[in-house]
Amino acid sequence: MCTRHWSRVVLMALVACANWGHAIAASPPPPAVQIDALNRANAAVVGIQVVAADGARSAETLGKQRTGSGVVIGADGLILTIGYLVLEAQTIEVVTQDNRTLPAGPVAYDLATGFGLVRSLLPLRGIAPVPLGSHKELNTGDMVMAAIGGADADVAMTQLVGKRPFSGYWEYHIDTALFTSPPIDNHSGAALFNQRGELVGIGSLFVSDVTGENARVPGNMFVPVDLLKPILAEMQQTGTSRQSHRPWLGVTSSEQGGRVNVVRVTRESPADEAGLEAGDVVLAVDDAKVATLEEFYRRLWARPHPDDEVRLTVLQGANIKTLTIRPIDRMTTMIKPAGI
Repeated sequence: MCTRHWSRVVLMALVACANWGHAIAASPPPPAVQIDALNRANAAVVGIQVVAADGARSAETLGKQRTGSGVVIGADGLILTIGYLVLEAQTIEVVTQDNRTLPAGPVAYDLATGFGLVRSLLPLRGIAPVPLGSHKELNTGDMVMAAIGGADADVAMTQLVGKRPFSGYWEYHIDTALFTSPPIDNHSGAALFNQRGELVGIGSLFVSDVTGENARVPGNMFVPVDLLKPILAEMQQTGTSRQSHRPWLGVTSSEQGGRVNVVRVTRESPADEAGLEAGDVVLAVDDAKVATLEEFYRRLWARPHPDDEVRLTVLQGANIKTLTIRPIDRMTTMIKPAGI
């Protein structure tokens, strides 16, 4: 990756090294057009600094002080980032590339997609919002540009390794995630751009294998902005989306060998109160067998109301038990910052 202050020369070198025209099947723009587009896109990437509210439960796993990136997507200072950065935030600051630190306010947190929205409370002078692209125009093997903001602001070329469903251990699933390699540091909220300077993804995770085939190829997972487009207006109006109001148990789980293993149970969560324990194996949800995290989540989220009871058949030690759990709406358990 290159130094903090990018230039047209730096992006020219990146474009040349990435060999955009060879890597991307669609007819690419001329190099000069690409460089201008990437310069504009990169200028919209900012740093995000957050201090979580006192008593925030998320601080146990995410920490009270968090740093990452965001990208300006609205002329009114609207910034898209990854949601866990701004979850239960007390204060939010935006750091521009010219080292200005500006106060920002929370706009939305969407549990279903993982996106977060904040808005700068002061004008973002000289920063134009980026257009939103689509992962549907990207192919495996395409080169893309990843950019991070803040004190460690940087930019790098990386390669799209795959597009596939992703199930997170924290009761999270999306039908399409973008996987890139080599990995970038400080991936939280990082912006992923196509060759036209359009935003195609927001950084979420470091993963040890982006191929999904146990090949041990390290990289990053990005949430595609295609998921944002249908809910952007709703998020700004209500602070979230309808699909975020769904049953939550409070379990951290893993999937291995056709088994859903409970790794951790959040204290005082519905799962904890029902007697689910770390080390349990989830065999069925409402008598329907589950062998993957996706099956587990889909069965759980299929009920019409977040607090409808669910029966989990689990292997607990040497015993098979059926536990009745009353889930809750996860959104109701979070400290809600003023503004959302």
